[in-house]
Amino acid sequence: MARSDKLALGTFIFSYGSHPAGWLHPGSQVDANNSFAHMLNVAKLSEQGRFDFMFLADSPAASVGNPAALKRMPHKMNRFEPLTLLSALAVATDRIGLAATLSTSYYEPYNVARLFGSLDHLSGGRACWNVVTSDHDETGYNYNREGLPPHAERYERAREFLDVCCGLWDGWEKDALLMDREAGVYYDEDLVHTLNHKGKHFQVRGPLNIARSPQGRPVIAQAGGSPAGIELAAQSAEIIFARAAGFDGTKQFYDKVKGRMAAYGRPRDQLKIMPGFTATVGETEAEAQAKVQFLAEKMHPIVGLHLLGEFMEADLTDLALDKPFPLERLPDAPKGSKALFDDVREFVSSNRPVGELIKIYAARVASSGIVGTPTQIADVMEEWFVGEACDGFILQMPALPADLEDFVKLVVPELQRRGLLRRDYEGKTLRDHLGLADPVNRYESLRRA
Repeated sequence: MARSDKLALGTFIFSYGSHPAGWLHPGSQVDANNSFAHMLNVAKLSEQGRFDFMFLADSPAASVGNPAALKRMPHKMNRFEPLTLLSALAVATDRIGLAATLSTSYYEPYNVARLFGSLDHLSGGRACWNVVTSDHDETGYNYNREGLPPHAERYERAREFLDVCCGLWDGWEKDALLMDREAGVYYDEDLVHTLNHKGKHFQVRGPLNIARSPQGRPVIAQAGGSPAGIELAAQSAEIIFARAAGFDGTKQFYDKVKGRMAAYGRPRDQLKIMPGFTATVGETEAEAQAKVQFLAEKMHPIVGLHLLGEFMEADLTDLALDKPFPLERLPDAPKGSKALFDDVREFVSSNRPVGELIKIYAARVASSGIVGTPTQIADVMEEWFVGEACDGFILQMPALPADLEDFVKLVVPELQRRGLLRRDYEGKTLRDHLGLADPVNRYESLRRA
């Protein structure tokens, strides 16, 4: 049975692109990490492609590790604070949704509710919050902590954090603002509510000192794939940024999460599952493969060693490039892609030098996802969407803006021709774009009961 909805698309933003060598691409802007003009160009391109939103991943800490590698990896060390940037983009764009990561481990609910309420007003209803708990120890050292709390504790805090934020956003009902100059009355006191939350992690009185925003609250996104993360997403999330695991693996995740929604009284169409998807397009296969090879060759071996160490969750800085990889350093199970881990394990078993392994890994990093013509890329996207392995994709362009320009120019028209992607925006808010219902205000529901 054909789907009645359209493909959801988001642009994933690392300033130079998702590939570690993206900043070396001649089609990137060398000062992109701190350039508003560059970010605005990416936003405008995303609007031109009729995407739903652009998404700023974030970590409130510089990375730690081998300085010789980090000095060649600008996205690990230098980035905008996301809400500041999105607030600026809000007044320079018209339709593109504006999504950002803010961690429940390092903010307070009142701050986040106020920040996203303000962004939703500034953008006319295009804000989205990616709710994360953070997973890097180095972040905690910037916030008066020694590393990270345990996983279960972080998710317990996140659940209460989100509930408090929603309570604060509900505090102003839709018709609370009277703005009656003749009577001299600004708001209806019966439609503004004090939360008075007292829980295990937070004590928040309220009300929020900003009125209800156009969407009622921002669209809520979440990226966790653990059992706790899946449960939180089924209960509260409206977008999941999922990890692509091939059609079958992603379909299994899709069915699992959607299957949990009924337990919380939620319709399946009120959650959009969007895996990360790297698309390298050329007018010919050879042209697309040449783009992959260019970035693979540009990635410095020490950067490849650093990334390989992250992938294996091991410090590999002491390995010599001309020596075989020591088998005892290979972990029992992968942190990320099993297919890539199996390739690495097969290579390590062949006793070839580490330098060769890095070249193979660099090529796989550059070509993860789909490489090919517009038709080939659209075929895969259509298969996943129609087959209900996903509701759309987070597009991780290897080099920005070059690869995004090519995608909008070559792939978007093919998706539109097939009826998979909108030709124009039909609404103004991000909820309109995604077909998400307005959130139910708890206080309005009580009054109408």
